[in-house]
Amino acid sequence: MSGTFRSLRVRNYRLWAAGAAVSNIGTWMQRTAQDWLVLTHLSDHNATAVGIVMALQFGPQLVLLPLTGLAADRLDRRKLLMFTQGAMGLLALGLGLLTVSGLAQLWHVYVFALLLGCVAAFDAPARQTFVAELVSEADLSNAVARNSISFNAARMVGPAVAGLIIAATGPGEAFMLNALSFLAVLGALAALRKKELFPREGAAGKRKGSLLEGFRYVWNRPDLRAVMAMLFLVATFGLNFPIFISTMSVSAFHGGAGQYGLLSSTMAIGSVTGALMAARRAQPRIGLLVVGSAVFGVGCLAASLMPHVLGFGLALIITGVAAQTLTTSTNSLVQLSTDPALRGRVIAILLAILLGSTPLGAPVVGWVADTFGPRWALGVAAASGLGAAAIGLRYLVRHRGLRLRREGRRLRYSLQPVVGTEPSVVAAQPVAQPAASGAAPAPAP
Repeated sequence: MSGTFRSLRVRNYRLWAAGAAVSNIGTWMQRTAQDWLVLTHLSDHNATAVGIVMALQFGPQLVLLPLTGLAADRLDRRKLLMFTQGAMGLLALGLGLLTVSGLAQLWHVYVFALLLGCVAAFDAPARQTFVAELVSEADLSNAVARNSISFNAARMVGPAVAGLIIAATGPGEAFMLNALSFLAVLGALAALRKKELFPREGAAGKRKGSLLEGFRYVWNRPDLRAVMAMLFLVATFGLNFPIFISTMSVSAFHGGAGQYGLLSSTMAIGSVTGALMAARRAQPRIGLLVVGSAVFGVGCLAASLMPHVLGFGLALIITGVAAQTLTTSTNSLVQLSTDPALRGRVIAILLAILLGSTPLGAPVVGWVADTFGPRWALGVAAASGLGAAAIGLRYLVRHRGLRLRREGRRLRYSLQPVVGTEPSVVAAQPVAQPAASGAAPAPAP
């Protein structure tokens, strides 16, 4: 097996991917049901309430950052994941029982969102970096992209199934099914062959250091500073699609739970396409992130202007491709170019930006949707994508010497070769090469 699915040759990774696929479907079912429960059952179409739930669920990524990266670096990731996955399953079961019994109130959802966020803050960096123990360095980029394919394929199935379940019975049953889905990933973790795991290089548990060391490492890398800044801007104001899709579905297109689930699944078509494209790339590049950010901004702008639900769905597909290109390629680039001994802390910083910046942006975007309408909220997302593209271009001009020139009817560009990279990066991708000219940019560090 080669190409897009080459990482599936590894038995341990196949088991992990199968279990995660089932759990991912349940996760998307819960996300869809939770947003619908808050928007239509526990509030009067209040987008701000949905934003508060998102803030509570993803806020712990920032608050607990000093602990989560260290835990991923120093603890047994497999055992840590078994604990976090089991805890998230129990939380889903608890919220499901409250909802099915008719006792659920808005503050209950707030509490469960906060508890889930605390557990997920430890789960996310461990889950992302655990992939490096399942496959070799050569297959790591493919495995990271393959995880995104699985997550977003579930995003096509989960919301649509949740919409049907909500329409037939209610959101509580979706929470219960999500709780059951965690058994799949727990079974996969238990079935892994420990002898076939790839050893962790430079174990952080045997060296001094803290999260501050991870921040110093990122700060001293202009490329990592640039991609983190780009991700922060888009994640804060752009990746709030539970708010965008739910409010557009209810307010602009006057649809029900079925339409909301279908629109969420429609965007996932673009996300899966973007992940498939990422899986075929051997090495991600910052130039690709610039393009992805720009297309994301244009896609959000187009979505905000669509008068009919069909056109809105098509715009969501384009936006999904761009968003997945940006997030997956950023994840792969950071993992491949980071010192393995600091990988858990750097990934924790990345995930804190990707998920933890939501508490900053979600209430703001929700307020914009409530005050000015959901189309203006999408306009904010469009501005974030274009702003991120500008940050990436600034890095390429200042640190890679980006130059544009016209040759006849074609626009050509050139980049300087990368210098001063970390030893771990040199091992992963040689940088002694001439400047690119009129072709793809030279691999970024």
